Amino acid sequence: MAHVLSTSCCLKISSSKKSYFKPSTDNFTSFSSSFTSKVCKSPMPRLVWQEKELPGKCIVRATTLPANQEAPSTQSSSGSLDASSGLSKTKRVMVIGGDGYCGWATALHLSKKGYEVAIVDNLVRRLFDHQLGLDSLTPISSIHNRIRCWKSITGKTIELFIGDICDFEFLTETFKSFEPDSVVHFGEQRSAPYSMIDRSRAVFTQHNNVIGTLNVLFAIKEFREDCHLVKLGTMGEYGTPNIDIEEGYITITHNGRTDTLPYPKQASSFYHLSKVHDSHNIAFTCKAWGIRATDLNQGVVYGLRTDETALHEELYNRFDYDGVFGTALNRFCVQAAVGHPLTVYGKGGQTRGYLDIRDTVQCVELAIANPANPGEFRVFNQFTEQFSVNELAALVTKAGEKLGLDVQTITVPNPRVEAEEHYYNAKHTKLIELGLKPHLLSDSLLDSVLNFAIKYKDRVDTKQIMPSVSWRKIGVKPRTIAA
Repeated sequence: MAHVLSTSCCLKISSSKKSYFKPSTDNFTSFSSSFTSKVCKSPMPRLVWQEKELPGKCIVRATTLPANQEAPSTQSSSGSLDASSGLSKTKRVMVIGGDGYCGWATALHLSKKGYEVAIVDNLVRRLFDHQLGLDSLTPISSIHNRIRCWKSITGKTIELFIGDICDFEFLTETFKSFEPDSVVHFGEQRSAPYSMIDRSRAVFTQHNNVIGTLNVLFAIKEFREDCHLVKLGTMGEYGTPNIDIEEGYITITHNGRTDTLPYPKQASSFYHLSKVHDSHNIAFTCKAWGIRATDLNQGVVYGLRTDETALHEELYNRFDYDGVFGTALNRFCVQAAVGHPLTVYGKGGQTRGYLDIRDTVQCVELAIANPANPGEFRVFNQFTEQFSVNELAALVTKAGEKLGLDVQTITVPNPRVEAEEHYYNAKHTKLIELGLKPHLLSDSLLDSVLNFAIKYKDRVDTKQIMPSVSWRKIGVKPRTIAA
């Protein structure tokens, strides 16, 4: 069976013999595969993934130029940007994980702003859906078709490197080829429930996230020492302490002595723990090697559209509503649209920071435009508002009623190990000081998301709505979520 990965990209096949993708857990499907380029009668070549063992493996690098045009040089350019950008030359930004929910929206936003953008992705997020029988509410095109569509609409090229950043030889070739000025790192397994399904997925999450980030740090040190790392962390690193959450650091006095120290971490899943390990590794390399880095401790993201993804259906972002990858507000909107009761875990007092996906891309842009100094490890808390689960349920209920929906709420036994009623006050001023203009949660936004969910409600698999992963019941044996 052949999997078509591209019908419209100009391809460059490198001479490297390293695998472009290396699963790292024992229960993942093994892909000992090769890529072959087949030229069709049309002016565009076709890339086919053949599932059979061949002696050589290769790395694929793709752009969106027609096959009869010469691909652009990979040398750094110095073209000028729009006057509004304030940049004297085009900056090169590598978006690792650029096929994902936040990464795709960010890549398009930066490209529109005039940055030269490259996406690096191993496409494993799409594999997760196949493994677990899940699907995005919105139909999402292949990464190749997405990039081709962006090129046809805007005239802007996004380069594509398909491979695994846990493979350092692949990452080395990618760094040398693209020569990034900034790296935006979304390339991690980002679901707490996924990391708690079974032992193999817990191990995969830690290996993929921690080793991948270490490789990025070494690549910056060796090949682009002035490159600015913008790393997506999570507010979940902090947990829910009974004191205010500062932005990365806290000044304490103990036994008459005062110091400013990293804020204590209280991670609540193997996923969140991997993010804590990342933060420690990045902080250490900034001190030891002089790397410049910004750790964006992001809250829970909601919403679907950005100005860029709304331009065409082929640019639509993924929208997860299931119990493994779906976030609270997005899930509630889909549940309301299909007439399923809103699923409040436990007492519903769990409070977190939230932000619109339009603010995610804005925050990343601000971090890139205002880079950290060499040797500096900055931490920004990236969210705009705080809500409890009960507050979100009430907001969705009210918005749904305006659309004529009968929205009910049920209490579900909490599958997580967490405080269900707690103090929560997290600081988030640094991005505001840099110029963030938040899109606060509004009736119009909820109305938009609900209408989108109603439009695609026939794609909803209601069996995926209820939580199926328990923190206390995680086991050794690989487990497949029942369809």
